[in-house]
Amino acid sequence: MKNIRSLRYALAAATVLGFGGNAFALDGNDLVAKINAGLQSAKLTPASVEVSGSTVTLKGVKVQPLEGASEGGAIGDVVLNNVEEDGSGGYTIEKAAFNNVDMTNDGVTLTASDIALNNISIPGDVSKPSLDSMIFYETGHVGPAKIVKGGAEVLTLASTDFSMSKMDDNAGLEFEFGATGLKADLSKVEDPKAKETLEKIKLTSLDGEIHMAGSWETASGTIDLDSINVDFKDVGALSLAFNLSGYTLELVKSLQEQMKALESNPNKEAAQQAAGLAMMGLAQQLTFNSASISFDDASITSRVLDYVGSEQGMSGRQFAQSLKGMVPIMVAQLNIPDLQNAITEAVNTYLDDPKNLTISAEPEKGVPFPQIIGAAMGAPQTLPKVLGVTVTANDAD
Repeated sequence: MKNIRSLRYALAAATVLGFGGNAFALDGNDLVAKINAGLQSAKLTPASVEVSGSTVTLKGVKVQPLEGASEGGAIGDVVLNNVEEDGSGGYTIEKAAFNNVDMTNDGVTLTASDIALNNISIPGDVSKPSLDSMIFYETGHVGPAKIVKGGAEVLTLASTDFSMSKMDDNAGLEFEFGATGLKADLSKVEDPKAKETLEKIKLTSLDGEIHMAGSWETASGTIDLDSINVDFKDVGALSLAFNLSGYTLELVKSLQEQMKALESNPNKEAAQQAAGLAMMGLAQQLTFNSASISFDDASITSRVLDYVGSEQGMSGRQFAQSLKGMVPIMVAQLNIPDLQNAITEAVNTYLDDPKNLTISAEPEKGVPFPQIIGAAMGAPQTLPKVLGVTVTANDAD
């Protein structure tokens, strides 16, 4: 009797576990629906969804822009590892691994491998204006990647890495992007004149890296892109930065709604016109705070001056002096009297000793975008003063 009772309990437990396993199996279609709900401008359309334990495989995935009627671009299979429900209708994914890219068009082949996103959060409810209602990932990686034309590698990239992290109390996001081992073979340029020019300025290849870092504070909608740096050996480094506010979570949600309305409207032309007007209205919420662009020379300037000078029968130094005489005339044609002297002085300083050249815009207080648009349309010569534009050269580090 005791053995029969034990067997009955074992069978009952097996039955419960069996039904429990089915009850708590992952719903792959719901996961895809939640991902698409969180995407702002596109949707995933897999041919099928396969679930095996905590692994979800999206087979034959296409990415389709919301505003387009096209079939979208195929990206193949996507394997989602260690998928779990988060208890609030959403999901967490430890890793999303994508197929290697290998595509050829018009004789140009693009390949990329080791493509993945890590530690992804898929919200269960995207209606609330909070970071928790947005798709989030911690890190991503692509690489190596390369472009091949005519059997030769014209562009290669060792690796690309990007990351995001949430600020304390979900106040915003900090993000970073880096691409290393960026190499380009400019000797394959087909235009004879361009090829000759590149050879004479000793620019037959590029070797460098790209780095970007910034943050987004959601309450004020402040996007602070404090550095975009493109640095090439023996050429120079181009750096950009900007800061604007008003890009709040509410604005993001409004943009998402506009994109979804555009998708559902059968009259695409009318929908796009309406969306354009709506976007203009939403842009009125943005405020410009600052921006800058600078170039740190690494010998390219002198090589270009030498080449252009030789084409005119003079040395690079002589050509630089002739340019200095032309700058005031050229700047006067721009009709920006507030900047004319500053530009002339900065260019002359740079031509005498090429180190760095910087254009900055830092108004005393933020300038609403409608005011900028109004000035650009009605009195463009006032824009430098409105935005607090300055031009300098050879600034100390």
